[in-house]
Amino acid sequence: MPDNVQGFHLSEQSQDQLFQIETRRLFLIPLTARQLMLWMNDTTILERELNCVCDAQPMQGEFLDIVKTQTEITICDPNNYLFHTFWLIVRKSDRLVVGSADFKDLPDDQQTVEIGYGLETPYEHQGYMTETVNAMCAWALNRPDISRIIAETYSDGLASQRVLTRCGFRRFEYPKCQNGEHGNTCWWSKTE
Repeated sequence: MPDNVQGFHLSEQSQDQLFQIETRRLFLIPLTARQLMLWMNDTTILERELNCVCDAQPMQGEFLDIVKTQTEITICDPNNYLFHTFWLIVRKSDRLVVGSADFKDLPDDQQTVEIGYGLETPYEHQGYMTETVNAMCAWALNRPDISRIIAETYSDGLASQRVLTRCGFRRFEYPKCQNGEHGNTCWWSKTE
């Protein structure tokens, strides 16, 4: 894999942390299964290990359930952890974790992968998510097994929709949906 994908640098890391994506202001760090467990249970050790600061509230509710499920999948499929894990979004200037992003599963037989993302409220509207989504899409679309990235937003999630639009995504009709809407969500797609 090249070490520079459309202006985003891929850095080699320790054996436990194979690489990260580096943008102008951010490090995007994919967590191993062990690091996912630390993220849920002991952020102090994770902070020390990744040299970062996790300023978020403790995980709970639906998000905690999602992270638990992804951790189990990551444990069972460690060779493909980049598509099962969460990637921490770490601000370079102070090593603060401002959010996370993920690919929701391996590319399917149509070379499509879904991306998801979220920021802590104090760090919204500063361009971090656009920078993150652009970098993760550049990395993914550089792979031979991915030709399309999709994303789902709430119909009223205008900020998330603006991120996707700025990153070159277009609304599309998901099977069994009308006008690109499925219940209270919309689907988006990006190809190179």
